[in-house]
Amino acid sequence: MSKDKYLYIRDNVTGFSFANLGLFVGCGDGIYNAVYSLVILGLFTGIVGEGIASAAVGVYVGIYSVFCMLIGLFSNQLLRWFNKARLLYASMILIGACYTIMSMSVNMTTFVTMDYLSGVAYTLIMLLIPLFMADFSKNVGMANLNARYHFWNNVGALAAPLIATSIASYFSSNRLAFFASALVYLTGLMFFKRFGIVQEEKQIAKVSPKRTFNSLMRAAKSFFVYPNMARAYGVNFGYYALRALRFVYVPIIVIEYGFSATTLGIVLTLGIIPYIVIDLFIGKLVRKNGSRLFMTIGLVSLAVLAFMATRLTGYSLLAVFVAWQISGAFMEPVHDLLFFDNTKKSEQSRFYGIFRTSVNLPSIITPILGAVCIATFGSTSAVWYVSGTIAMLATAVLWAPHK
Repeated sequence: MSKDKYLYIRDNVTGFSFANLGLFVGCGDGIYNAVYSLVILGLFTGIVGEGIASAAVGVYVGIYSVFCMLIGLFSNQLLRWFNKARLLYASMILIGACYTIMSMSVNMTTFVTMDYLSGVAYTLIMLLIPLFMADFSKNVGMANLNARYHFWNNVGALAAPLIATSIASYFSSNRLAFFASALVYLTGLMFFKRFGIVQEEKQIAKVSPKRTFNSLMRAAKSFFVYPNMARAYGVNFGYYALRALRFVYVPIIVIEYGFSATTLGIVLTLGIIPYIVIDLFIGKLVRKNGSRLFMTIGLVSLAVLAFMATRLTGYSLLAVFVAWQISGAFMEPVHDLLFFDNTKKSEQSRFYGIFRTSVNLPSIITPILGAVCIATFGSTSAVWYVSGTIAMLATAVLWAPHK
């Protein structure tokens, strides 16, 4: 795939400019995530009852993630048809529109339809921002840009849970928080438009399903034989598997244990602080010491805390939910560096859609594993056995001998 041509972009725009978009993504995503699983839980409680509703949430998230993974797989074709700027514009408008409708919808069919459409937009946004950063990384390096992106992402996310839970409490409706998320993403669109990007338009060729499928298979085969890509995929899979379980089940467990929505907001907000503090200095440390050390610290400590969480209740459990965010903070800026450090820029657009399936695939597998654990052990907290096991396996992949 040929690299996108930039016909015009403002002189003061650098890779850090694109990294600053993390502020809007972090805030919008943080508001949305704080109540998402609770909204889905409410939908299923009315259908299957309270007993297995939390397991049904895991199954729903798994199926939803299959869809998002397919979007990621075929994103390579979209990048052949449209330039990155046009795709990012369209994606941010779409996600804003979908979240607005979801905040007002009381019809389950409408809600689920908008949820899936927003999944298309979110998948593309998460794919495009790193590619823009890579295009303008120059001598700065992706480690520093990743650190800047995640710093602003977490600054944006810091107040997001309290915003979400405050709106939910005031209006007695979790889903109304989605509208606040929509406003944040549309503000981010205005920020992005200030870059003044003009890219060369692409010709939309006739679609041949067979040729598209064969091209995807060739790219996938090339990806996994490319040096270090299988390792990069496995490590990224582990990081997002752990994140998926926390995202789905922490809000549910906090509410199940009798804590208020305000307490949930405080727990989620406190969990953001380690990310902000660590992101301030980790970019330079990674360039000096490499990413493997920080991934190891994160994975091992998270495994220990996850197994502790299976036994704890009350405020001790809330303390663990906050503490393991320190583990996540060590991993966040470095989990995808194996990809960027081991691929040429000319290959990144071709391979990144395949690599990004390591983001969606965990959200298919791990919530379903969590649902099996809940059904088997009769307790939602059993999902943390899955977290501990995944963290140990990811550590083994990270330290496996190079081929």
